[in-house]
Amino acid sequence: MAVTGQNESQFMPADSRTDADIAADERRSGIRTIRKVGPYLWPADKPWVKRRVVIAVLCLIAAKLVNVVAPMLFGRAVDALSGDVPDLMLGGIGLTLAYGLARLMNVGFQQLRDAVFAKVGQRALRTLALETFTHIHRLSMRYHIARRTGGLSRIIERGVKGVDFLLRFMLFSIGPLVLELLLVMGFLWFLLDAWYMVVVMVTICLYVAFTFKVTEWRVRLRREMNEQDTDANQKAIDSLLNFETVKYFGAETREAERYDISMRAYEGAAIKTATSLAMLNFGQSLIITSGLLTVMVMAALGVQNGTLSVGDFVMVNAYMIQITMPLNFLGTVYREIRQALVDMGEMFDLLEQPQEVSDKPNAPALDVGSGVVEFDDVEFGYDPSRPILKGVSITVGAGENVALVGPSGSGKSTIGRLLFRFYDASNGAVRIDGQDVRDVTQDSLHDAIGVVPQDTVLFNDTIRYNIAYGRADATEDEVIAAAYAAQIHDFILSLPHGYDTMVGERGLKLSGGEKQRVGIARTLLKNPPILILDEATSALDSETESSIQDALKLAGEGRTVITIAHRLSTVADADRIVVLENGKVVEQGAHDTLLARDGRYAALWNRQMQEDVAA
Repeated sequence: MAVTGQNESQFMPADSRTDADIAADERRSGIRTIRKVGPYLWPADKPWVKRRVVIAVLCLIAAKLVNVVAPMLFGRAVDALSGDVPDLMLGGIGLTLAYGLARLMNVGFQQLRDAVFAKVGQRALRTLALETFTHIHRLSMRYHIARRTGGLSRIIERGVKGVDFLLRFMLFSIGPLVLELLLVMGFLWFLLDAWYMVVVMVTICLYVAFTFKVTEWRVRLRREMNEQDTDANQKAIDSLLNFETVKYFGAETREAERYDISMRAYEGAAIKTATSLAMLNFGQSLIITSGLLTVMVMAALGVQNGTLSVGDFVMVNAYMIQITMPLNFLGTVYREIRQALVDMGEMFDLLEQPQEVSDKPNAPALDVGSGVVEFDDVEFGYDPSRPILKGVSITVGAGENVALVGPSGSGKSTIGRLLFRFYDASNGAVRIDGQDVRDVTQDSLHDAIGVVPQDTVLFNDTIRYNIAYGRADATEDEVIAAAYAAQIHDFILSLPHGYDTMVGERGLKLSGGEKQRVGIARTLLKNPPILILDEATSALDSETESSIQDALKLAGEGRTVITIAHRLSTVADADRIVVLENGKVVEQGAHDTLLARDGRYAALWNRQMQEDVAA
């Protein structure tokens, strides 16, 4: 069966798509975006929002009606004052006052409209921003590893600004402009002649067609500029986050050059955008000025031959100036609306990004009793073509401390990620007290597991905030007790600001050992029945590691503990040691048992002991 029509473009290679195909996709994307914004302006469960929208629209209509009547009052006032027509009931002064009152009412209705709608618009912005932020946190670890934080932040920032612009200008600029143009054309036809309406209509059609055509081209230029802006921003954030690494390698100049390459590309795209804007503005001015002159010449001829009064000439001039200003504004508004739709489209694409790991419908909460953890023939790979775990089966008994050891790439940390359900196993099952982690809610699963990672990352806030992050409802006494247990309380008190000391970006104001202790305190405050120690001391020096080990032992008391370790000396006293290699369990048992077996563990142990002696 032949594929025709719109569906045909879906089967074209990306590089063979024409500008028409891209434009059609953009229109569909714009329509989709507008549909998605609609429910935020007219929510079924928020009648107060609907009332405010209706009142705002009524104010808008009233403002435009008054605005269209104003030039007619002005023209009649000119006639009355010049004596060209019999004195009207209000008189020249009265008509002038009425004209001024109409202008004031127009502004008043517009401001009332904005005031009434402000709460609706801000609610929509906050709701959308919160939904996007929440959704990003729900996306899988795989997604976040592939994306850059700087790029995500720019997508949210531009998307929310786009919604703000769309709400303010599409609703209260494009709609009112169309209404005003129709009213003006109707008044010109009724008060003067149909030809005036025809000239105005032709001018508007030419202006709109030219504006839309050129703007469609400029949107593609603007998108290129956005991409370069995002790339430059990502490089800047990446460089700043790795400030220490840049300093270590004396790479300031290299980083500046790398950033400048992106900014150079952005500069080129921005110049194209600015040049095209100048062309658009001149073309718009040519069209609108031609229409204005044509209508004014027609009105002047009418005054000369006596069919129109001087007041009619002034009225026509006022009407043309009145529609010229919003038409000039239309060019800017349309450009910004198109860009807003692009920016919002990126944000809604993000919202539509599916969750790789999600709760099953009506999933129950995890019920932790004894805290037995079981990996049953688990297979997994971050890339399907490169398996990491190949049928791993491990059982960690209640209150048992089991260590996972093995060379890099053997799958140790992957086991912790599967238990926490950052990913789901390809085959097999991960269970806690007999409950498959895929069958329970993620919130309850995360509540049951505490993790002390190799590199504890702290928020740029106080030490108190970072420890209290372990449990939102923790009291001051509980925070201090956790700090005591992590053996960091005395250190905190030695600081000038104590628990109110700011830790800096990612905790850079603290040493590695101090950060680890804060992380341990945070986990102790959480008080989970299951604890994962993911190479929690491998980044520390031997002396600091030894002192941290005491805090970790205390943290593990009464809990089921899985210790992921590179240094075998740190897990020699574990209840059981599981040796992983090439994604499989090759040995398991107590330290002495494994040494006596003289197998893979013994080889790893002997090698590390030799390295320690040589060091």
